[in-house]
Parts: sequence; structure tokens; C-alpha cells
Amino acid sequence: MSKLRNTHVFTSESVSEGHPDKICDQVSDAILDACLAEDPESRVACETAVSTDFLINLGEITCGGWHRIDPETIARRVVGDIGYNRKELLFSNETFEYQCRIHSQSSDIAQGVDEGEGLFTEQGAGDQGMMFGYATTATPSLMPAPIHYSHRLLEQLQDIRKNGDIGYLRPDAKTQVSVLHENGVPTRITNVVISQQTDEVDLERIRKDLIEITKNVLEPSKLLDEHTEFFINPTGKFVIGGPHGDAGLTGRKIIVDTYGGVGCHGGGAFSGKDPSKVDRSAAYYARYAAKNIVAAGLAEKCEIQVAYAIGIARPLSINVDTFGTGRVDDQQIQEVLESADIFDFRPAGIIRDLQLKKPQGWSYRDTSVAGHFGREMFSWEKTDRVEALQEACNITVAEVV
Repeated sequence: MSKLRNTHVFTSESVSEGHPDKICDQVSDAILDACLAEDPESRVACETAVSTDFLINLGEITCGGWHRIDPETIARRVVGDIGYNRKELLFSNETFEYQCRIHSQSSDIAQGVDEGEGLFTEQGAGDQGMMFGYATTATPSLMPAPIHYSHRLLEQLQDIRKNGDIGYLRPDAKTQVSVLHENGVPTRITNVVISQQTDEVDLERIRKDLIEITKNVLEPSKLLDEHTEFFINPTGKFVIGGPHGDAGLTGRKIIVDTYGGVGCHGGGAFSGKDPSKVDRSAAYYARYAAKNIVAAGLAEKCEIQVAYAIGIARPLSINVDTFGTGRVDDQQIQEVLESADIFDFRPAGIIRDLQLKKPQGWSYRDTSVAGHFGREMFSWEKTDRVEALQEACNITVAEVV
């Protein structure tokens, strides 16, 4: 009896550095970077909001060198770097009104998070909640195909704009890629959507230029074919954009930041949070573990859920799901993770293993555009625990090949 073909189309989107929400993520993370450079023990929960020629920072920051940090200067530099340096965009680094409503972190939170403080002998989680990490063999980055290709297309559009190769492009943009999967394997891209802010330019010229860029980026995937549809600025015009077109806020693109809707999400945002906040650091570590599990050949797909209580170091639970693709039982992988012999999911262990207080070769601002996962620059994308996992699960290299 022949096996039935199981097909589905899955779609993910990416948003540019000039998107209002992403402006906010970048400003919040740039302030975090400045705080950690002054004081690696900083506690940062920095929010940013933008609207027409207006930007405000608010939140809680405790930093030993805070008096040397000027958040307004940081915000104006980031906005200018993005490309909002023209008055006609109605949001510009030189003209926006700035307000700051930042104060210090609550001592009630600090006593449970700081190592050795009060009743606590080791660093506890900065909040309660559950976080997820995911990996799949669908792409070389071990990311789901729709979000992987959405990010790569978006990055190319940003590079072309900033290099001046196409002078009419403005900073705000979205990309969206839909991928047909057959029995879980990506087989073709069914359609691509691009909404790119531009100057007043003929729509046919925009569509011709952007379709050519799209094909150059996506053809190496071998997923494009003659039936792939392209929807470029489908409303016909996208001139008014950025914070003048829509207000923006830190942490509103949590699906863009993670796996494009594939798998689960705990609900916590990342940007503007120091690594004591497990919303961020434990999600990074769960990706680290899931990626190593897949890279080790233990499964074709893996999702890890980890849960915490505020002030408590040890995770309350770790759950592993390989969606029926595992070479060993999910329970066995879960027991390996719970043992802490290979991965230490306590906040101090996460920070140590991933060097989250003193990033090497990356900054937190780097994470805030084109996804927090799937780019090799980040420490949680290393696959340095593969051999240890294979040994722990009694899997040989020959079996993986």
C-alpha cells in the first residue's frame, strides 16, 4: 500500500530595521549594550516607543555606570544608522522629540535574582514563565525554511538600500515567504510578498527591481519555480511608513524574532532585557540545546520547553519533543538535559556558557533585526555539544550518517 503524500504550505515574515517596532528593539538593545559595557552586572529592562517624530525610553535599569550613559544620544545614533535622517520621512534622528522615563530596578526583584543576596545562594531566574527552543534539518541554519528565507531576503533588501544600489528605497519593509512542504520537507516556494517603503517611483519599476532581487536571493535554495507568485507592494503604493505610518514598541515582533510561527512560543519578548531575564537567555539556551540535538543526528526536529519560577535557579521542568523524528526516545534526551552534565539550564550556567554578559563578536543590537536565531555569529548557534550528546545517548557517528 503506497504511503499518502502529506502536503502543507507554511508562511513566515520578516521585518526590516526601519520597521517601527524594530526601531524600538534596536534602541532598547543598544542601551543594553552600553549598560553591559559599563557594568556587566547591569539589570536592564528598557522599553522604547516611537510615533511621528517622537521617541520615548521607559523601564527599569540598575547600572554601575549609568551616569556615563546618555540614552538620548544612543537613540539618535541608532535612528540615524537605520536611515531615518531625512525630515520628509517625518521621523528623523535630528528632529524627533525625546523623553526618558527610566528608573532603577525594584529591590524586591533584585533580592531573588542577585547571587548570594538575602535567602538565595545562587542566581535565580529573573521572572517566571516558559521558554521554547527549536531546530530542524529543513535548512543549513537548522531553522524552518519560511523564516530562514524571509530573513535572507530582508537582509539583502536592507544591504541594497544602505549601499545606495537602489536609491529610491526607504527604511520600512516587510518580506513574507510561503513554502510548500511534502511529508515535512520543503519542496517549493509558492509565493513571496514584499512591502517595501519607497520614494514616489513608478510601481512597475519597483516590482521589476524587487522581483529580480528576490530571484537572486532565493534561486540558490532551488525552491523557486515557474509557478512561484510574487506580490510586490500589493496595495500599489508604500511611501508613508516608519513611525509616521505606524507607532512602534519594543517586543512586538516575537514571532519574527524566533521561528516564524513554527513550534510554540512562551510569550516573552527579548530586546531590552539583560541576560538575568530568562525570557531572553533561556530561550537562547533552549535553541542552543535543540540545535545541538539536531546537529548530533538525534532527531530531524526538536523543540524544548523550559520553565522557571522567579528567584529560583533550577528549572521547574524541561520537556523535549522530536515530533516522531528521534533516533532515541524523547524521554532519554530529556533525562540528559535534566542531568545538567551537558547543558546547565540554571541562569548562571546559561550566562556562563553563552558569554551573555560579555558578548564576543556580536552585540545585543545585532540580534534585534533579521532574527535572534539562525545566524552563526551568536554564541547559542554553536554546535559544540554534539559529541557529548551522541555519547550520552549511545549514538555513533556512523549511525548519524
